[in-house]
Amino acid sequence: MIDSDLPPSHATRRVRTMCPMNCHPTYCGMEVEIQDDRVLSIRGDDENPDSRGFLCIRGQASREIIDNPMRVLRPRLRDVRTDDAWRDASWDEALDRIAGAIRKVGPEAVAVWAGHGSIVNTVGRRLAPRFANLCGFQWWEPAIVCWGLGGFGFSLTGPVQVNTKEDMAAHSDLIVLWGANLASQPTTAPHLVAAKRRGAWLVAIDVRRSEAFEQAHETHLIRPGTDAALALALMHVIVGEELHDPVFVSSHTTGFPELTAHVKQYTPEWAETETGVPATAIRALARRYAATKQSMILVGGSSMHKSANGWQAGRAIACLPALTGALGRPGGGLGPRHAAQSSGMGTVNIEASERRPPSPSGRPYMISEMSSILDDLDDGRVKVLLLFGTNMVSSFADASRVARALDRMDLVVSHDLFMQDTARNHSDVVLPATSWLEETGYKTTNTHLYLMDQAISARGDARSAAWVMDALAPRLGVADFFPWKDTDAFLTALFDHPAMGHVTPAQLRAQGGYQPLAISPVAHPNLLFPTPSRKVEFLSERAVQLGMPSLPVYEPIAEDAPTQPDGAGRFPLLFRQGRTLTHFHGFYDHGRALPTLAKADPEPRLWINPADAAARRIGDGDAIRILNDRGTMGARAQVTDRVPPGVVWMRDGWAGINDLTSGARSLPAAAARAFPGGQAAYEARVEVSGGEVVGFALGARPRRDDRRHDGRQTARAASARSRRRPAAPAGTADGTGIPGED
Repeated sequence: MIDSDLPPSHATRRVRTMCPMNCHPTYCGMEVEIQDDRVLSIRGDDENPDSRGFLCIRGQASREIIDNPMRVLRPRLRDVRTDDAWRDASWDEALDRIAGAIRKVGPEAVAVWAGHGSIVNTVGRRLAPRFANLCGFQWWEPAIVCWGLGGFGFSLTGPVQVNTKEDMAAHSDLIVLWGANLASQPTTAPHLVAAKRRGAWLVAIDVRRSEAFEQAHETHLIRPGTDAALALALMHVIVGEELHDPVFVSSHTTGFPELTAHVKQYTPEWAETETGVPATAIRALARRYAATKQSMILVGGSSMHKSANGWQAGRAIACLPALTGALGRPGGGLGPRHAAQSSGMGTVNIEASERRPPSPSGRPYMISEMSSILDDLDDGRVKVLLLFGTNMVSSFADASRVARALDRMDLVVSHDLFMQDTARNHSDVVLPATSWLEETGYKTTNTHLYLMDQAISARGDARSAAWVMDALAPRLGVADFFPWKDTDAFLTALFDHPAMGHVTPAQLRAQGGYQPLAISPVAHPNLLFPTPSRKVEFLSERAVQLGMPSLPVYEPIAEDAPTQPDGAGRFPLLFRQGRTLTHFHGFYDHGRALPTLAKADPEPRLWINPADAAARRIGDGDAIRILNDRGTMGARAQVTDRVPPGVVWMRDGWAGINDLTSGARSLPAAAARAFPGGQAAYEARVEVSGGEVVGFALGARPRRDDRRHDGRQTARAASARSRRRPAAPAGTADGTGIPGED
């Protein structure tokens, strides 16, 4: 039994759980007040050891999910893809239609992709690849839209683990925030502030003046896509001036002689022309970094690696702490990063990849890499697509190409809480998902395991992703998809791991719902790395085998002006995207389904430098059009010197952004197969002109077919904000210790 109802209770209860926004490495605890199966309030959990009472606007707004009138509460089907064709259906009818379509096309023509949107308590994420493997379906890693390329770069060099935020606060003397936007990991911010108060020197490097710049002693605006160039120039200084740690390099690295010769060409003067960072500043930073043993680099997660050369940046940056001997020591190495694990983390693997059958055609399964997927979609290889908690046309690069492929498919299924672009425009079946309070699961931070018990009954006919897969499996001839007695038994199996202390859900409940992980606060404490040599590899034979350079390199992005002069002439502005505190990717129909987030961030805003705005006669707040050869998007101008001339920036997740971005390949095919989690280039050059804000008018009402579709005329009103919120420290907007967005 996976999903279940809860017995009614008139008593007021306070339930501790975790926020449904999957903002790794920031997961925040919340305390939910419940009476009569209704959520009365949500506030930060003061006793949560990771978030310590903090809960940002996204978490505060999550209360508005539960009884939201726009929520999908019944299975919806349509026979033609028009707005007026939707009808309610039973679960049996919906599941039978999906199973029938799968049987018709065969398992090889079916793909499963799971995102963050409804799989917010980890259970569905763990079970989705198992479902795909046992059924013989195609399976794509969620990381292909996020951090995958950066992870690949770090893995080539070796340091993939990270020190904890607590270790940073206690021991780091130099902290480099390299593309790390603290709106993405606000619970790291108090530890950053604590380190600063202790005397740590803070450096911020980014393509825009992010929140981190307000806290840093030293800031550097860098030209988009040139992070690897800066890292190579820093190596040039460290090696050329013999500032490296010869004992560490000799004992724990390979390829140092080759690296020494290689980086001679990457002078700070050369790097200044590429990055925009002055050569004098590069030399000063290299010397300070090399002289500080307890130096830690926090690398950005998603936005930094949404570039064809993002993996090169990760590979080059990972060399720096090895050169200075900062790895494997308190306060050193690499700090919290999206999806990066502490030393010792893990769960029991239940994915059953060894049971994945050979494809009936004999062709290899699809590569879980975005550009390869786009090619296979163009070829019609996928006929039935099962999407769990993901808005694919909002997430993939070159979204119009994705949309055309979806329109050619026999059946597209979306399991989600709300209608969104993919469900609304391309799906044939929409299945109602449970919220995080309506199912049982868990979350792990880099230091703790948290149980997330079901707290309220599922609304309408909503079911969890795990329930949907379990209901489909027997219809497809798979008998043991979920062999466990219930969710507790499943979690007991997952937690039977040294990092989790082999704990059971019952034991977690008895001790307040969480326990510390058995991990090291210091990454790679044994100074062993996941490379063929078990050392940090400046020179990588594995890279050569995968068709890549043996040493870290810098290659300008494909859409760089010198390489594409014609394109740069027509579209002179480099477009970048990232995160803010008022949203999380495309969740909840771009946040528009939740009144608090819709009010805070009602429409797309493009950051544009005053010089670029003046040249186009654009004023702050003007309606604009962003365009290139791939597509057009409407937005408002936010004229600000927080981006340099020639660069424009927007928070990610808006519909239309990825109509502009490139779906070009970032890795050779051999590398994509070896590391199945790489995204496409996501690059874009654009022009901006005055024009109408397309599709995001202020105060826009939801479409008629998005309103609650359950056969009733009334519904509970969307919940208001929680009654109490932890006070923010003086001078801050949200309690992170970092000033809020302007």
